[in-house]
Amino acid sequence: MKLSPLAKASLVVSLQASSLLFTGALLAQTTNTQADSQLNKVVEAGENITQSAAKSQQKVNKLTEKVQTKLQQFKTVTKEVDGLTVYNQQMQNQLDNQMAELAQLAQSMEEVSVIERQISPLMARMITTLEDFIALDVPFLPVERAKRVNDLKAMMNRADIAVSEKFRRVLEAYQIEVDYGRTIEAYSGTLALNGQNTDVDFLRVGRVSLVYQTRDGSQLGQWQQTNGKGDWQALSQDYRLGVNKALRIARKQLAPDLMMIPLTTNISNGTLTAAAE
Repeated sequence: MKLSPLAKASLVVSLQASSLLFTGALLAQTTNTQADSQLNKVVEAGENITQSAAKSQQKVNKLTEKVQTKLQQFKTVTKEVDGLTVYNQQMQNQLDNQMAELAQLAQSMEEVSVIERQISPLMARMITTLEDFIALDVPFLPVERAKRVNDLKAMMNRADIAVSEKFRRVLEAYQIEVDYGRTIEAYSGTLALNGQNTDVDFLRVGRVSLVYQTRDGSQLGQWQQTNGKGDWQALSQDYRLGVNKALRIARKQLAPDLMMIPLTTNISNGTLTAAAE
C-alpha cells in the first residue's frame, strides 16, 4: 500500500513526537534519580552534622561540668587558704608572745641566784624575829610555838626543800601568829602551882587575856606582864562564872555571847595600860 506524501509526512511527525516524548520522559526520570541521590546526600550530611553537633554538645557539657567542679574546688581551697592565713597569723602572734616570755624567763633565771642570796638571810632574820616575839609574848601554847620555830630553823639547813617552799613556811608561821590575835581558844595543860604541876584549863582571848582554871575550879589565875616580864596572878572566884562561860564558848559548846573576863594588865614604868573588864 502506497501512502500519500501527506500521510508520510504525518507519520514522520508522529514518530518524531513519540521519540521526543520518550526522550523527555527518560531525561525526567534521570533528573529525578539524580535529585533523589543529591537529596539523600544532603539528608545524610545533615544527619552527620546533627550527630557531630550532639557529640560536640556532650563534650561541651563535660567540659562545663569539669569547669564547675574545678571552680568549686578553687573556691574551697581559697577559703582554706584564707583560714590558714588567719591561723598562721594567730600562731605567729602566740609564738612572738612565747618568745618574749622565754626572754623574760631567761632574764629571771639569771636573777634567781641573786634573789636566793638575798632571800636566805632575810628568812633567817625573820625566824629570829619570830623567836624573840614569842619569847616576849603572852605565854600561850609554849610547846607548840617553840616547836614551830625549831622546825623552821631545821628547815633552813635542808637542801631538799626549795627556797620558795622555805619562804612559804616562814610566812605561814607569821600568819599563824597573826591569827592568834583575833581568835579565842581553850586548851588543857599543866602549870606549876604551889610547887607542883597541876592540870589546868587555859583560856586565851586573842592576846588581851590569858587565864587558867584548875580542873576542880578551885583556883583561877591570869597572866600579868610588867616591864617586859610576866607572871601568873591569882584571880578572885568572882570571875569563875565568866571564865566557865568563855571556856564553853571557845570549845563551841555555847553560841558566841558577851563574856565577862579579866583583861591582861600590862604595867610599864609604873603605868597601868589595861584594866580588868
